[in-house]
Amino acid sequence: MPDRLAIVKAELIELKPDGDTGEKVPVQFNPETLKVSYSNQVVPPDNTAKDQRETSSTQFVGKGSTKLSLQLWFDVTAPLPQGESANVDDVRQLTKKVVDFITPKEVEGKDGKYLPPGVRFEWGTFKFDGVVESLEESLEFFSHEGKPLRASISLSMSQQSIQFAFAEPKNMNSPPGTMPSGAQAGTAPLTQAAAGMTLQELAAKIGRAADWKTIAEANNIENPRLLEPGRLLDMHVR
Repeated sequence: MPDRLAIVKAELIELKPDGDTGEKVPVQFNPETLKVSYSNQVVPPDNTAKDQRETSSTQFVGKGSTKLSLQLWFDVTAPLPQGESANVDDVRQLTKKVVDFITPKEVEGKDGKYLPPGVRFEWGTFKFDGVVESLEESLEFFSHEGKPLRASISLSMSQQSIQFAFAEPKNMNSPPGTMPSGAQAGTAPLTQAAAGMTLQELAAKIGRAADWKTIAEANNIENPRLLEPGRLLDMHVR
């Protein structure tokens, strides 16, 4: 069996007013999708008659904005993020670190003035600097004691400019021009198992529901109903 590919983890990073970076919070599972939207601030011309405004040209009146939307999953029954205590038994101990990024903090030297912290979302070569505009947490699964074990967070960030930024790729200990862990360019892409997904469900999504046993054997999976979240699977074996 080939070695598993090293996975670059996305991070939320605090941006301080002086330009330095603060606390870094790695995600437990990388998001499946990043949605980036761009918009301009426009209004109808002031000198246009009211009945003509619907068909008249608009005027650009200020900077545009960029928004990022994504969903993150956390699960204390799965392998925890690097550096996290093994005693975590309530998923809110993990999600609290993300919620802190929307919590306004007192501005240094300005008593009584609070502002949300600057935040950078970085994943591989993708980088987005802004502030957390909204956050919605859903608690999905509970223990017999009533403790939440799994949660999803829908996160929306914004910045007051049109920006398309790249970050430097992370070094995953592979020689330049190669893929990590012996994978070869041109091979079938691997599928990342999401939290709560079974192998049968993953196989059905690609139209191979009847082949799940073959896929399980090729990927050395003992329990197809209890996949390790984040594990990379070759779903195209024959």
